[in-house]
Amino acid sequence: MFQLGKSIISEEIIENDFVCNLNACKGACCVEGEAGAPLEEEELKVLDDIYAEVKPFLRPEGIEAIAQQGRYVKGADGEWETPLVNGSECAYVTFDEKGTALCGIEEAYNQGKIDWKKPLSCHLYPVRVKQYAEFSAVNYHKWYICDDACTLGKELGVPVYKFVKEALIRKFGQEWYDELEEVASQLKS
Repeated sequence: MFQLGKSIISEEIIENDFVCNLNACKGACCVEGEAGAPLEEEELKVLDDIYAEVKPFLRPEGIEAIAQQGRYVKGADGEWETPLVNGSECAYVTFDEKGTALCGIEEAYNQGKIDWKKPLSCHLYPVRVKQYAEFSAVNYHKWYICDDACTLGKELGVPVYKFVKEALIRKFGQEWYDELEEVASQLKS
């Protein structure tokens, strides 16, 4: 562990490699598990504001789940998260012709309908950030469904922190990320 500003960071985000391999996993992280994607408090208003633009990109099942549960729900842990369809996939998920799970929010973003890519927790994955009163804990989340992503990351030589560079900058800023790269180069030498 090391500290950058008000962040405590696990060295695992530097030591482990990762590149999503959607051909292998089919977007399982959007489908498996017992909870929706974690949401930050400020993201709730964003979901409210963009929902009309995102809705045309969603499946009927997702629209129905959102109509019944809301655009976001309180999880069992008391934190905000995306609602699920029948306790399974995220309500915002879509599927392509190969059965790969994709994000309806991200599709609306890619088509220029909104300027918000997707929930930060999704963008950061496999990095998880836990906010405490005095600091943020930045950790690598290991999940068996991402074994192929670890293999591909190793083949390509892409450490976790580089794979999620855009999301880390979105969360912490460019200066923070530049400092992270400096620490990473020191740790690797």
